[in-house]
Amino acid sequence: MRLLFIFSCFTSIVTFLPAQETAKEVAQEAALAVIPPDSQMAGRGPVRRAGWFKKLWESRRSAWAKEIEKKQGALVFLGDSITQGWGDDFMGAFGDDQTKVANRGINGDTTRGMLYRLPQDVLALNPSGVVLLMGTNDIEEDAIPETISGNLKLIIEALKASNEKMPIILCHVFPSHETRNRSAEQIQELNKFYAAVVKDDPQVIQVNTWKMFANENGDARKEEFPDLLHPNELGYQMWGDTLRPVLETHDLVQVPQDDFQREPGYESLFNGKDLSGWGYRKGEDLEKTESFEGKVRSSENRYLAKHGRLIVTTPPSGRAFTALWTEEEFSGDFTLKLEFRANADADSGVYLRGPQLQCRDYLVAGPYHELKKYKAGGWNELVVEVNGELARCTCNGELLEEAMKLPKSGPIGLEGDRGQMEYRRIRILKK
Repeated sequence: MRLLFIFSCFTSIVTFLPAQETAKEVAQEAALAVIPPDSQMAGRGPVRRAGWFKKLWESRRSAWAKEIEKKQGALVFLGDSITQGWGDDFMGAFGDDQTKVANRGINGDTTRGMLYRLPQDVLALNPSGVVLLMGTNDIEEDAIPETISGNLKLIIEALKASNEKMPIILCHVFPSHETRNRSAEQIQELNKFYAAVVKDDPQVIQVNTWKMFANENGDARKEEFPDLLHPNELGYQMWGDTLRPVLETHDLVQVPQDDFQREPGYESLFNGKDLSGWGYRKGEDLEKTESFEGKVRSSENRYLAKHGRLIVTTPPSGRAFTALWTEEEFSGDFTLKLEFRANADADSGVYLRGPQLQCRDYLVAGPYHELKKYKAGGWNELVVEVNGELARCTCNGELLEEAMKLPKSGPIGLEGDRGQMEYRRIRILKK
């Protein structure tokens, strides 16, 4: 009888513990489902509360709560329907065996809603990095830029407080159309406010995802945004391509191995490991002022040697004009070859004994808008054939300059202006 009693008590305890856990989970899910009144939410501006939105909010947040442990250390994307539409697998843009990603976009959400759900949906994952795209729904709800950017500021502050070294990638609000209650003027104004919020903050990297998608009137193009608000598969591919250079630089996604072997007779100008052979110069005579021999970064962190690439990083100020030069100077005839990759609207340049050949996100930033073989967000080959004091320059075989005038001698350099540029396989054949 006593044995039966003990067994009965043990059975009750065993069945009671899961019930306790279930009750806790139910309470947690119930809390996630509730969108509190404005008085209980930080920030300012509109919060969506329509029936369809409440159901979506509840279903997505409840599902995310169950994968907090699974998604620890993930690269997190926070946003609205544009982010949600990428899907949990991001169409294969970032996922691989080594990379965890988490989509935390909710259709219809505003910056204030994202600020409210930030602790549970994002910070609880201890993310390796966070990609932000937000604000278009606030515009539709007639919020002013000061209000929207104020919420962004609070989100940035919370992210930085959680991890002072975590990369934060801020995407500019995509173009739309006034027929979607989001005019070009409103979006451009909001992006200016966003830029002001994060200016000079080295932890935040801006990506100009407005300009890469805008037409001549500043509106979305139907080729990438059939409904003038949400990207199609091509639009998502373009977004992924322009993010990847930044994500790879910060080790947020896996970086492919480069098995390139240089051609016989060519000398490397960049060893792929550090900035040896490069430094700073000044003045018209390009007097040497600083050497980066054996260093992986320049003194102000603008130039970085990593993953076999010489990276011109995005300046925290938005734009910053710098130039990195070879220690060696070159006279006589030569062929210079290199590959470059630009993120959206990035602007750099290659100095040839002094004069600059523009090297940019050409189709967006120009000046060579009509190139047919340029790969936006991909690697492009630049070839410079110097004969005497003239240089013939091509990109992927297409002509950039037929006879660029050069001095008789001088170093080769790389300019930094805006956005992120990467150079690799930099080599020269002296003739």
